[in-house]
Amino acid sequence: MPCVLIIHEVADYPAWKKVFDAAGGIRKEAGERSYQVLKYETDANKIVHFSAWTSISDAKTFFESPRLEKIRQEAGVKAPEFIYLDLIESGTL
Repeated sequence: MPCVLIIHEVADYPAWKKVFDAAGGIRKEAGERSYQVLKYETDANKIVHFSAWTSISDAKTFFESPRLEKIRQEAGVKAPEFIYLDLIESGTL
Protein backbone atom coordinates (compact mmCIF):
# COMPACT_ATOMS: atom_id res chain seq x y z
CA MET A 1 0.00 0.00 0.00
CA PRO A 2 1.39 3.43 -0.94
CA CYS A 3 1.74 5.85 1.97
CA VAL A 4 2.87 9.41 2.52
CA LEU A 5 4.49 10.81 5.64
CA ILE A 6 4.42 14.59 5.88
CA ILE A 7 6.28 16.45 8.60
CA HIS A 8 5.69 20.16 8.96
CA GLU A 9 5.26 23.02 11.35
CA VAL A 10 2.08 25.08 11.34
CA ALA A 11 1.55 28.60 12.59
CA ASP A 12 -1.55 27.65 14.60
CA TYR A 13 -2.86 24.08 14.96
CA PRO A 14 -6.60 24.90 15.35
CA ALA A 15 -6.49 27.11 12.23
CA TRP A 16 -4.57 24.42 10.29
CA LYS A 17 -7.05 21.74 11.40
CA LYS A 18 -10.01 23.70 10.04
CA VAL A 19 -8.37 23.93 6.61
CA PHE A 20 -7.27 20.27 6.77
CA ASP A 21 -10.81 19.10 7.58
CA ALA A 22 -12.32 21.30 4.87
CA ALA A 23 -9.98 19.69 2.31
CA GLY A 24 -11.13 16.15 3.16
CA GLY A 25 -13.23 15.86 0.02
CA ILE A 26 -10.46 16.88 -2.34
CA ARG A 27 -7.99 14.60 -0.55
CA LYS A 28 -10.35 11.66 -0.98
CA GLU A 29 -11.00 12.55 -4.62
CA ALA A 30 -7.24 12.71 -5.22
CA GLY A 31 -6.69 9.22 -3.80
CA GLU A 32 -6.17 9.48 -0.05
CA ARG A 33 -7.79 6.46 1.62
CA SER A 34 -6.98 6.91 5.30
CA TYR A 35 -4.94 9.22 7.49
CA GLN A 36 -3.55 9.86 10.93
CA VAL A 37 -2.54 13.23 12.33
CA LEU A 38 0.04 13.27 15.09
CA LYS A 39 1.82 16.06 16.95
CA TYR A 40 5.21 16.28 18.51
CA GLU A 41 5.08 15.61 22.24
CA THR A 42 6.71 18.95 23.03
CA ASP A 43 5.17 21.18 20.32
CA ALA A 44 1.50 21.12 19.29
CA ASN A 45 2.33 23.07 16.12
CA LYS A 46 4.73 20.40 14.78
CA ILE A 47 2.49 18.03 12.85
CA VAL A 48 2.94 14.62 11.27
CA HIS A 49 0.33 13.61 8.69
CA PHE A 50 0.52 9.92 7.74
CA SER A 51 -1.82 8.73 5.01
CA ALA A 52 -2.54 5.76 2.74
CA TRP A 53 -3.09 6.44 -0.97
CA THR A 54 -4.29 4.73 -4.12
CA SER A 55 -0.81 5.26 -5.60
CA ILE A 56 2.38 7.22 -5.06
CA SER A 57 1.72 8.91 -8.40
CA ASP A 58 -1.70 10.13 -7.22
CA ALA A 59 -0.19 11.42 -3.98
CA LYS A 60 2.63 13.27 -5.74
CA THR A 61 0.23 14.81 -8.24
CA PHE A 62 -1.93 16.07 -5.38
CA PHE A 63 0.78 17.28 -3.01
CA GLU A 64 2.79 18.98 -5.75
CA SER A 65 -0.22 20.77 -7.29
CA PRO A 66 -0.49 24.58 -7.30
CA ARG A 67 -3.95 24.20 -5.75
CA LEU A 68 -2.52 22.46 -2.71
CA GLU A 69 0.36 24.94 -2.43
CA LYS A 70 -2.26 27.67 -2.06
CA ILE A 71 -4.17 25.64 0.55
CA ARG A 72 -0.95 25.06 2.52
CA GLN A 73 -0.25 28.79 2.55
CA GLU A 74 -3.80 29.50 3.78
CA ALA A 75 -3.32 26.88 6.52
CA GLY A 76 -0.04 28.39 7.74
CA VAL A 77 2.12 25.39 6.83
CA LYS A 78 5.87 25.97 7.09
CA ALA A 79 8.37 23.97 4.99
CA PRO A 80 6.62 20.60 4.61
CA GLU A 81 8.73 17.49 4.11
CA PHE A 82 7.08 14.76 2.00
CA ILE A 83 8.24 11.16 2.31
CA TYR A 84 6.67 8.68 -0.12
CA LEU A 85 6.60 5.09 1.18
CA ASP A 86 5.45 1.60 0.19
CA LEU A 87 4.09 -0.55 3.01
CA ILE A 88 6.03 -3.79 3.43
CA GLU A 89 4.32 -5.17 6.50
CA SER A 90 1.72 -4.28 9.10
CA GLY A 91 0.55 -6.02 12.24
CA THR A 92 -1.00 -5.80 15.65
CA LEU A 93 0.62 -7.17 18.79
